[in-house]
This record gives sequence, structure tokens and C-alpha cells, in this order.
Amino acid sequence: MIKRLLLMSWLALCATGLRAELIIEITEGITDATSIAIVPFAWSGPRLPEDVATIVAADLHRSGQFAPLERSKMLSLPSRQDQVFYRDWQSKTNGAEYLVIGRLGRTDDGKYRVDYELFDVFQQRKVNSWFATGGDLRALAHHVSDVLYQELTGIRGAFSTKMLYVTMEYLQEPGAGPSKQRYRLYMADVDGHNDRILMESSEPILSPSWAPNGRHITYVSFKSTRPAIYIRDTKTGAEKQITNFRGLNGAPRFSPDGRQMAMVLSKDGNPEIYTMDLRSGKLRRITNHYAIDTEPTWAPDGQSLIFTSERGGSPQIYRQYLDSGKVERLTFEGSYNARPALTPDGRFLAMVHRNNGVFHIAVKDLVRGTFNVLTRTQLDESPSIAPNASMIIYATMENNRGVLAAVSLDGRVKVKLPSRVGNVREPAWSPYL
Repeated sequence: MIKRLLLMSWLALCATGLRAELIIEITEGITDATSIAIVPFAWSGPRLPEDVATIVAADLHRSGQFAPLERSKMLSLPSRQDQVFYRDWQSKTNGAEYLVIGRLGRTDDGKYRVDYELFDVFQQRKVNSWFATGGDLRALAHHVSDVLYQELTGIRGAFSTKMLYVTMEYLQEPGAGPSKQRYRLYMADVDGHNDRILMESSEPILSPSWAPNGRHITYVSFKSTRPAIYIRDTKTGAEKQITNFRGLNGAPRFSPDGRQMAMVLSKDGNPEIYTMDLRSGKLRRITNHYAIDTEPTWAPDGQSLIFTSERGGSPQIYRQYLDSGKVERLTFEGSYNARPALTPDGRFLAMVHRNNGVFHIAVKDLVRGTFNVLTRTQLDESPSIAPNASMIIYATMENNRGVLAAVSLDGRVKVKLPSRVGNVREPAWSPYL
């Protein structure tokens, strides 16, 4: 069954399109979202290429936990504390619980500088103030969002991170025969902007994932006529092929320290999980079972691997400890659980769960044992967790084409990320950069 599902996911990467830029749509947020006013940041120079306050408001809104006030409802536009009049923000129709103001300028070396302040409207006091500098306005805005999010929630923000995803298009040349398939591996900001093609091929690209340094990535490509695992430097574009064994070479995942790679190989006949020392290239076979073992992911401490196996008669998720070789089953809910992903603290296990014949994203609390199905979309797959464990990004189907979506760990916030390209699959959320 796992082999068939893997093949189906490869073949599902098909559609037409023009661009890969993603569009963010909040489909469900929390009912008691915190109201916040992000006032346009003051700037005395020529028109800027980006509106920092708009980006910050969009970031906070996309988290589902905040309801930014529309600019048209702002009764004043303060940029300094002495211009703040709390009565302007206490209206029932135009009110906000928090107020953010700021100013943009230039540093001596030509970078942008942003000074910004957060106010508690109900308590009529300034909460805190900060400044930051940088050469890229969008990156600077995401940094501001991270700071505000942490101040207001106590959780580190992840707006400055990035994601990987794969698209597939049918390319039709004028007067030519059948259309050709074109696969592309993209890297983009988590809000869908600054999308950049890292590689493209006429053959499938699968299983992209990040190294813990946030610079290197790994993926599977068929460009050498059979699946092989590659490592790529996202800054220089340098690429290195690390496997080319007969049969399956798949599902690569860097270890938490970046020194090893877990992978699935069938070079000895049956798909088994191996680890590779990336310096020496030495392989170590981890599983040894007649059933299919696949989709490994590392525990945060690097001492065990979580993986999918059919050894119990149906796809379920297991843990194997690397020192002792001890194996334990982690999922028992239903007849299908696969594609495991762990939160950075190792407590919550996200997965693809089949319920009444439909594939959804579910999460299990490995401490309390609770199990929750988070999504109501269909054919959900490839969950990837934000480094602050606030959201899970995954691939799903909408109107017969692949799109990305995200859901909060508690299921209360849901986001859709449709693309101007037809099918988008295989998302991977970066670590903190």
C-alpha cells in the first residue's frame, strides 16, 4: 500500500500555470482574535518599494490569532508616543486592544532602520519599544512581526522563516506534439513572496527537506534516470549527489546536528531505513524487517528515528532507538497513519491519518496520548511543522489540483495557500534562519 501511495503522490504532480507565487487566504481563525492596529510607519523619503506596516499586519493576521484594524477605520496616524491619543483607539467600531506605531529612516551605511513601539490601549501604557536595521524591507517587516508576536503571545515568531515546495506544469510548445512535464523546486518566504526556483527538471522532484543550518537542503531527483538523493547549497547552488543505489533512494532527512542523513534504500531488496555519515559516506542499516519501512524523521535529540511501517499489517508510525535497536509503536488510532513529523520539543506527532477513506492531518500528544484530527480537506499529505510549533503546513487537493494549506496545532486556525501554478506539493518549513 505504501508503494502504491508513493507512486500516486509522484503522479499527482500535474497541472498548468504561470507563476509559483502563493496567495494567502485565512479560512478559519480564532473567534476571540486579539485586535491590533498597525499604523503606517512614518517615512520622509521617496516612495518605498514595500509598505512595512502592511506586511506586519498581514503576518499577524495570517497567524489567525490577531485581527488587524483596517486603515480606513483609523482615526489618527501617530508615529511617535506624544501623538498617541488612546481615545482614538477605544471606539467599539474602530477600537483595538493594542497599537503599533513606527518610523523608518536610513543608517549611515545605507540600510533601513525601523523604530517601533507597542502600546496597550486598555491600560493606556507603552508596552515596549525596539529598533532594527536591514537592507531588505520585507525581511525587516517579518522581523518586526516576529518581535511583536513573541511579545504578545510568549512564543517565538516564525515569520522570517522560509519554505520549500515542488510544482509541476505541462509545457506545450507551439506546433509541438504532446506537452512536456516540468518539475520545479521553489524556495519562498512563508508568506509566499520572494519565490525562487532552486532547480527544475523534466523528471520528478520529491521529498525536499532542510538541514538544521537553514542553508542546505536535500531532495530526491530522477534526473539520472532513477531516484537519487542530492544535497544543495541554497546560496551558491552547488549540488552533490550522495546516493545512486539500485532501486529506491528516498525520503532523506538531516539529523538534528546535520552530520547524518536518514533515508530509505531498497538496495538489498526490501525498503529499509538507513543512516549515512555525511562526512565519510558510511551507511548504517537501522531497520531489518520483511515489511516496508519508510518516511524516517529524527527525534529532536537525535537518539531515535520515527518512521512509517506496515509491519503491523497496515501503515502505522513507530520509533526505533538507535543505541538499543528497541522499536515501539506510536499510533493505534485507525488503520492508517503515515508521514510523521515531530514538533521541535518532540512532544507532538503530526501525521497523515485516514478517516472513513479520506486522508486528513492529525496530531498526537505523545505525553498525554490524546489524538486529534485537525483538517477537513481531502487527500491531505506531507505535513511539515513550523519551528515554533504554531502551525503545520501540508499539501491537499482543491478543485482537482494540488494546493498548500496550513493549520494550527490545535486546529483552530486554518489557512489556504493557493498558487497561480496548477499543482503544488511537498512543502517543507525551514528551521529558524
